[in-house]
Amino acid sequence: MPDALGLAAIITKFALYLGVMTAAGTVIATLMFRLDRTRGLAVAFAVLGLVATILAFSLRGANLTGDVSGMTDPEMLGLLWTTPVGTALLLRLVGLGLLIAGLFLGRFGIWVSVLGGIIAIWSFDHVGHISGREIALLDIALTLHLLAVSLWIGVLTPLKRLASSSATYAAVADVGHRFGVVAMITVPALIIAGGYMGYELVGSLEALITTGYGQALIIKVLLVGLLLGLAAANKLRFIPAVRAGNPAAATHLSKSISVEWLVILAVLGTTAVLTTNLTLPT
Repeated sequence: MPDALGLAAIITKFALYLGVMTAAGTVIATLMFRLDRTRGLAVAFAVLGLVATILAFSLRGANLTGDVSGMTDPEMLGLLWTTPVGTALLLRLVGLGLLIAGLFLGRFGIWVSVLGGIIAIWSFDHVGHISGREIALLDIALTLHLLAVSLWIGVLTPLKRLASSSATYAAVADVGHRFGVVAMITVPALIIAGGYMGYELVGSLEALITTGYGQALIIKVLLVGLLLGLAAANKLRFIPAVRAGNPAAATHLSKSISVEWLVILAVLGTTAVLTTNLTLPT
């Protein structure tokens, strides 16, 4: 059971994942699918990401000193700044700053926002279990995995909003169909990248079953499997029915997206525990 600082680190990591990935995914989805009315959503989650970024950095200082005074200890934080933790902090601050600024720069600002989102996503390559392996293919796999997940997260809320009004049924069917086409590429990439990383990090079937890290990874995989099932129902059943003008299908789609969000939150929470409180099998 984690202590107070450990629990705070897990909660902060969860908020960091949620903020960065939702903000990045929202602007990427906005560019790819020409979505409207997404600026407030992207800004809100980018601000969450910024707050969590700063708090996570401070908590690193507290974990090193063993008490909360480390959160504001200039010497300790200065030392952290010179490590990969400091690099990740800088990338997230720059990336999320660009993402927010781009949303207010007019027509071409969305490209700046997308660049900022990618930079913020890339920051996760510099800290955590993957960074310790120093394998370039692992870094690429992690970035592709996170970008695919971010796009999935980013399209959900706009899609749910479109499904809430009969005036936008055609739009929700169009966006849902185009996302389904993109998902035919991104979902296999997500699975392959995730499987490769899991194999490299766990190392054996025995470790997968007998260690806390492996067991948490199994839970995460089962949750992702549930997500894939929900996504398949959306693509194969609800989206075509909405395209045909069935209002009941739009309601079912909206409810399915709400369930997807709950499962995604569970996945992010499990990931926060995996990367904060559990050590890799030896």
